[in-house]
Amino acid sequence: MKVMMRRNAAGVLSAYVPKKDLEEPVVEQEKPDLWGGNVTLANGWVLALPEMAAGTSLPITVEAKRLSGD
Repeated sequence: MKVMMRRNAAGVLSAYVPKKDLEEPVVEQEKPDLWGGNVTLANGWVLALPEMAAGTSLPITVEAKRLSGD
């Protein structure tokens, strides 16, 4: 699924899923540099993010895989 990863003015990382019109903050991330690991959203979804360079700037739209969540 297409997911836009972005950081707001307060520095909070969030994920926006256009097809669901859903934006949720990231509450947990597997890797400190974000890419190539799993992130957990506030609504319970777990997304697997693709491998990307550590310095990749946000916002960016990526192809993520939903692993769990309602």
